[in-house]
Amino acid sequence: MAATTPADDFQQTPTRLYSLDALRGFDMFWIMGAEEIFSKLAETTHSPFWGGVANQLSHPAWNGFHLYDLIFPLFLFMAGVSTPFSVGRELEKGKSRNQLLVRVITRGLILVILGIIYNNGLNIKPIAEIRFASVLGRIGLAYMFANIIYIYSTEKFQIFCFWFFIIAYWLILKFASAPGFHPGDLTMEGNFASYVDRCLLPGRLYLGIHDPEGLFSTIPAISTGLLGILTGITLKKTGLSQNKKVIRMVVVGVIFLVLAQIWNLDFPINKNLWTSSFVLNVGGLSLLLMALFYYIIDVLGYKKWAFFFKVIGMNSILIYMSGKFINWEYTTKGFFNWLFHIVGDPYNVVVGAVCYLMIKWLFLYIMYQKKIFLRV
Repeated sequence: MAATTPADDFQQTPTRLYSLDALRGFDMFWIMGAEEIFSKLAETTHSPFWGGVANQLSHPAWNGFHLYDLIFPLFLFMAGVSTPFSVGRELEKGKSRNQLLVRVITRGLILVILGIIYNNGLNIKPIAEIRFASVLGRIGLAYMFANIIYIYSTEKFQIFCFWFFIIAYWLILKFASAPGFHPGDLTMEGNFASYVDRCLLPGRLYLGIHDPEGLFSTIPAISTGLLGILTGITLKKTGLSQNKKVIRMVVVGVIFLVLAQIWNLDFPINKNLWTSSFVLNVGGLSLLLMALFYYIIDVLGYKKWAFFFKVIGMNSILIYMSGKFINWEYTTKGFFNWLFHIVGDPYNVVVGAVCYLMIKWLFLYIMYQKKIFLRV
């Protein structure tokens, strides 16, 4: 192994983090079909172990936390991490803040539109039947506001905004409620956030009286995006060694997890409401995962193993949207129906889930090889 000097710890700032693409791919891996593999394993084996894994790959009905709840906020967190490497680089090149403002707002609105298309397809419907809130819509709005704050403010003010949004959201939900419910009611019908969405959001809500990607609960989601931006700023700093960057992410991540559990006693961890304790919980886990991927890939230099995930991460929006335009189940059966017959019951469904995931990855690999990427 070659000898290193202290100066080696202070490397040139990369224009793109391999670890970030790999982590994004790891995140998308679970919703592009991996969760179905474990679900089928649980159904087939009736094993308590696989049942427990499958349970973690589902959402709790209301309060509580499963690992599957991390997928959405982790993606938003990573959108924030990329900001100092993209928007920040453009600022350094001399682009005006107003030019970047237009770019950020455009990107945010495109994601909102893609989210509406994902929910409703390319169909003409009465407004009352259209679901406007969406996963991509929340990412778009939270990304947009977090980036506007980044463009026009200092790092200290960004830290202030991170805490301001989640504390203000907590106080509002603690002392307000839907009409007819006691202050601080956090039930689906009685909480203030859902009430605001019922009043302001046009069309239909996902659960009738509540939408997990509603408008009001996007406020604390901005903090999730800001946390990603602050992490990206740390990763981009040239005066901080790579090991110190990892330590900082780990320490803050652990502190956030502890604070989340304390806050959970008064303001339950709840993805549906994107509660402040949820922000800290998923923020802590996101920081730990980012630290792990960054340390293994960018610090130690072990990259080859992560290529599988990088292929996914480079086209995450494409594979997310593809399910609305490509019948992946039909495609999988077309290629592998013969294999399902050979395997037979009951494990053919498990093999089917694996093949389903593999077909999607091969599609992304071809796009990767052809350098075709869906950019927003």
